[in-house]
Amino acid sequence: MRLAGPLRIVALVITVGLTWLVASILLGGPGGGFPRIQQLFAGPESSVTAEPRARKYKCGLPQPCPEEHLAFRMVSGAANVIGPKICLEDRMLMSSVKDNVGRGLNIALVNDVNDLLKFIRPLHEGTLVFVASYDDPATKMNEETRKLFSDLGSKNVKDLAFRDSWVFVGAKGVQNKSPFEQHVKNSKHTNKYEGWPEALEMEGCIPRRTTAS
Repeated sequence: MRLAGPLRIVALVITVGLTWLVASILLGGPGGGFPRIQQLFAGPESSVTAEPRARKYKCGLPQPCPEEHLAFRMVSGAANVIGPKICLEDRMLMSSVKDNVGRGLNIALVNDVNDLLKFIRPLHEGTLVFVASYDDPATKMNEETRKLFSDLGSKNVKDLAFRDSWVFVGAKGVQNKSPFEQHVKNSKHTNKYEGWPEALEMEGCIPRRTTAS
């Protein structure tokens, strides 16, 4: 009977110790427990949220094109390693993945009047011409070829030289020079790659050509 008092004290000490240990584990340790509990039950305003991804539109454009416009994106080849890409209205016309590109000039012809995608020769009035260089676009060009592209609206084709980078969108029957053209000269002083300039990327919205009723 004399041991009952000390046993109660020992039991009380053990209970208090176990309670403290369990509470310490649940609360994350001394001094750091309450923030953890608060984090578990925190509201939306205190939680870290990831920034929403920027929405991409046709061909990866950051903004949608207006009505009666065609979305496009073009990338010239990088040196002689990575092939060019031509995307129109979210459809990849040419790429290394499609295995339909090669060194030189990669050309996609689009009949805008009928909104059909096909290659035609000779070019019909209103046909859009998409051109992306790969490795070397100019070595086999002659004056007749340069005049053809000039008539399609190119202002840089006359200066196109060995291993230049070039992307261009023109059209049969265009009256002015095309605003969709980029050209970088091959120069050992400015080349991004050894022997080749940087790849070019161009995107935008082209108005559809409509016929009079």
